[in-house]
Amino acid sequence: MKIIDEPQFGPMFRFNDANVYWSLYVLSDGKRMGRKRLAEEVGVGEGSMRRIIDTLKEWEFILIKQTGITITKAGLAFLNQLPIRPVDVQLKGSVIGEHQQAVLVLGVADKVKNGMEQRDVGVKMGGAGCTTIVIRDGALMVPPDWNLDINDPETAYKIRKDTGITQSDVLIIGCSDTRTNAIEAAVSAALELF
Repeated sequence: MKIIDEPQFGPMFRFNDANVYWSLYVLSDGKRMGRKRLAEEVGVGEGSMRRIIDTLKEWEFILIKQTGITITKAGLAFLNQLPIRPVDVQLKGSVIGEHQQAVLVLGVADKVKNGMEQRDVGVKMGGAGCTTIVIRDGALMVPPDWNLDINDPETAYKIRKDTGITQSDVLIIGCSDTRTNAIEAAVSAALELF
């Protein structure tokens, strides 16, 4: 799924769709935020954030005032219609990298083959990779065949409880040595499923 199209002419963007998504997500709590702080939260430079903000303003997804940037109802509606939900799940010892960010991707479990596609997207985005988790035949699985319910029941229970994952959903956990790369890995892998 593409959120923002790359320019046909001129310099290429130094940001990606995951950065645009995360900008909206950070603003979705309703609090005002300055451009510099938003750039830090999203992990892009101020020039890239200026371009993201200009685009979101053009789409009427944000309001900009002297007191800061806020998300609009249209921005919230757009964010909520995307079937991606950031969730707080930490896998101890099962993933590489100091930082993790998980996203629950709704209704696309049938598109996951062996999880390598999501891992590769995570690596391409600068992360250490992505761990993909789905439910197959009632069991929580790391594709293609690692059964979390059997091999790590405590983690499996926590994932089910904390995420509300269903048979049709995918949990993607991006990991990296930096928080922003973990976010980019997870969200980019999620967007690739559409």
